[in-house]
Amino acid sequence: MDLTLILFERLGLLLVVAFVLTRIPEFRSILYREFSLKMSILHAFVFGLFGIAGTLTGVIINGDFTISRAFIWSVGEGELIVSSSLVAIVIAGLLGGPVVGLGAGLIAGLHLFFLGGVGSFANSLVNPITGLLAGFTARFFSQERVISPIKALFIGIFPPILLIHLLLIFDSQEMDMIAMVNVIGLPIVLSNSIAIAIFTAMIAIVLREQENEAALATKQALNIAEDALPFLKKDSFQEQAEGIANLLYDQLKLAAVTVTNKHVIMAHCGLGAGHHRVGNPITTEIARQAIDTKQLLVSKSRAEINCEQEDCPLEAVIIIPIMEAEDAVGLIKLYFRKAQHIRPVELMLAKGLGQLISNQLKTIKGEKLELHNRDLVLRNLQAQINPHFLFNTLHMIAALFRKNPEKARHLTVQLATFMRFNIKLVQVQLVPLEKEFEHVQAYIDIIQTRFTSRIKINVWQLEEYPNLYLPPSSIQPLVENSVQHGLGDVMEGGRIEVRIERNGDNVRISVQDNGLGFSVESITQAGHMQFEENQNGGTGLYNVNQRLMSLIGDTASLQIRNLPAGGSEVSFNIPYND
Repeated sequence: MDLTLILFERLGLLLVVAFVLTRIPEFRSILYREFSLKMSILHAFVFGLFGIAGTLTGVIINGDFTISRAFIWSVGEGELIVSSSLVAIVIAGLLGGPVVGLGAGLIAGLHLFFLGGVGSFANSLVNPITGLLAGFTARFFSQERVISPIKALFIGIFPPILLIHLLLIFDSQEMDMIAMVNVIGLPIVLSNSIAIAIFTAMIAIVLREQENEAALATKQALNIAEDALPFLKKDSFQEQAEGIANLLYDQLKLAAVTVTNKHVIMAHCGLGAGHHRVGNPITTEIARQAIDTKQLLVSKSRAEINCEQEDCPLEAVIIIPIMEAEDAVGLIKLYFRKAQHIRPVELMLAKGLGQLISNQLKTIKGEKLELHNRDLVLRNLQAQINPHFLFNTLHMIAALFRKNPEKARHLTVQLATFMRFNIKLVQVQLVPLEKEFEHVQAYIDIIQTRFTSRIKINVWQLEEYPNLYLPPSSIQPLVENSVQHGLGDVMEGGRIEVRIERNGDNVRISVQDNGLGFSVESITQAGHMQFEENQNGGTGLYNVNQRLMSLIGDTASLQIRNLPAGGSEVSFNIPYND
């Protein structure tokens, strides 16, 4: 009992040190399984030192079974060291894999070997073997972000048992080893396994903190996108660049921020201002690659940044292309002092900012073009992504990442599909039905998740229509109208049905709901005039109807009626010839 309490006391100190380690950004990179040779060596060294600390805070037992409570700086003849180094080595293997586990085990094992004493060979041998086996064990749980404390408790039982066997094999002639094993066996099994379980629980807490950071990053991206809007509306790209650079530098607390066009630096804030000057040409290959590929790129070395100043303090960068009309018109560069400062949270924030800023630029450009072309007005009204819908959806996705990551990833893809379709509306007048259906399905998946307990949406398509074309975003606004107006006050039992069926030489597309229906005053005017925002069938029905009639003809105009059982139906016909 005395030995057990001492071991738990010493392990408590080590767990405090471990908790401090989890606060260090460089250490957290191992939690994301982002390994490189450099980081593996670093983590092996850190966990090796952690193992040595476990040895220094262990206890010594002599031939009379007397326990020494002092910290261990040397081990005499006839003395056996009971070390807690296995805790650090098991964690190294579980988090870093076989390479980190073996490396940490070798460091801790060599220290034990040179301390000497009874069982020095067994103690030194068990550490690298444990690190290697723990690393291979972690591969069985590679799909889990972190092994659960219960599993870790079970895994932690085996290294002390292995140590006991090695002591009996290599040091059976020393002391009364069987009696000694009976003394130390249960205490080291209990203390090591429980400490490993506690450590993995601490790691799980850190990961939950990261999820909270991700939610905050999403909110921060939305706030920055809103704050950037006044700058994006400037006619001069120079003014846009200066405003965005200052905003991002102040809000994100980065080492530096640079905004460029396709050729030169337009604005720079932060470290390196002495040589990252406005007007300097873009010379780095990774920056040109970002413009050509139109994709977000990350550099974690000074060699890739290729700064002309050898002592430049900027080591890593995230490069975000600024998209306008499917073309990269410039770059936003987020600079960091160290590569380890680029965490998944920063990457997600950068991607969100790139999308939002690019979308805002497209929206602003669309608003300006609307002043010159009536047909473009009708299509651009649908191309502009509703910011409330986008914000609510992003908040919902951020919340789902904690509860249902798979669902969150699915909705992220659907939101991207929805946004991509809306952005491309200005480029075409007609789209195939299957493309329109993808757009509708993306919207339905998002709305169905958001209003799970309130609304059920069904889509009925009895056959395929490969040659059917219709104006883009003709169906989704009808579904949205049912959600916002027909079922706006319905708290449960709401139902929407989208039907696509053959009707003679036409294909009839209808959207029905069991909501409030249209008022007597509005049912004859809906689709033919724009109502106030608080009235049934606002601008959405009007825009769809005008586009159908202008591009297909009056025969395709919306037909609106209230259903006898309650609710309403909005439908239209598209000519179809096999």
